[in-house]
Amino acid sequence: MTSQPTRAPLVNADMSSDSEERVRRFLDHGPPMVLTGAGMSTDSGIPDYRGPDGTRRVTPMQHGEFVGSSAARQRYWARSFIGWQRFSAAAPNAGHRALAHLGTGGLIGPLVTQNVDGLHQRAGSRNVTELHGSLAEVVCLTCGTRESRERLQERVTAANPEFAERAVGSASDGSRVSSQIRPDGDIVLADEAVLDFVTPRCLVCGHDTVKPDVVFFGASVPAERVQRVYALTDAAPALLVLGSSLMVMSGLRFVKRAAARGIPIAIVTRGATRGDAYAALRLDESLSPLLVAVAGIRGLTQAAD
Repeated sequence: MTSQPTRAPLVNADMSSDSEERVRRFLDHGPPMVLTGAGMSTDSGIPDYRGPDGTRRVTPMQHGEFVGSSAARQRYWARSFIGWQRFSAAAPNAGHRALAHLGTGGLIGPLVTQNVDGLHQRAGSRNVTELHGSLAEVVCLTCGTRESRERLQERVTAANPEFAERAVGSASDGSRVSSQIRPDGDIVLADEAVLDFVTPRCLVCGHDTVKPDVVFFGASVPAERVQRVYALTDAAPALLVLGSSLMVMSGLRFVKRAAARGIPIAIVTRGATRGDAYAALRLDESLSPLLVAVAGIRGLTQAAD
């Protein structure tokens, strides 16, 4: 059965108490599959890619660029080396913990995240599918050898003594690099600052084709993973989207799949999304306060740990 877009009215943030009740009623459909995006982690200090108007604030590394040259890989790893220090220190926020609580209570179903930060699992969520992979591991594109990101960081630190100290303050806009963290762990860094950076090489084959085990922009999510999430979507009584603009097909495809099968959809995020026309419930809300309220957890702070 094909479902026509419902074009739900946008409910804005000054209706938070009403929003809590609307979400609770939406959960009456049954435990929804939950799809989360970068907006889920902003309260943990990891900014998303886009502003409230949907405009991309930063240009992330493209897959074709990364695989296309050693210079691009050097630039990426220099920036990621600095960014990892802050990215890896990010902690689950109250929204992450509220979702884990809802999952433990059986009020939500499987969780699919477009994020690569691992914060859902650290908050206690189980049955998590990382649609775009995880920054916790790296993989060699030449021979397939895998390595933990922490171990790679140690190797890169040893090969680039004092690089972090020299890089501070070299962001192209004049700001300190520590303020420029991105959802993929990258940061803004002037090109000239990376010229003497030693790019990590694979421990097995020696090539400089080591890549974080994530789907860069311009690449495709593995087909098996997409089919697995389609199956989860088909089996779900409802779909709840949190913190995603759905600007890329990677996540939007599951909203369209749910709509085509008549599965109720709720979207909660700041600003417009490409999926708004398919949503039976559409709320423009800050996620952490709303999720904490819905979960009914007393004493849960809305800041990151």
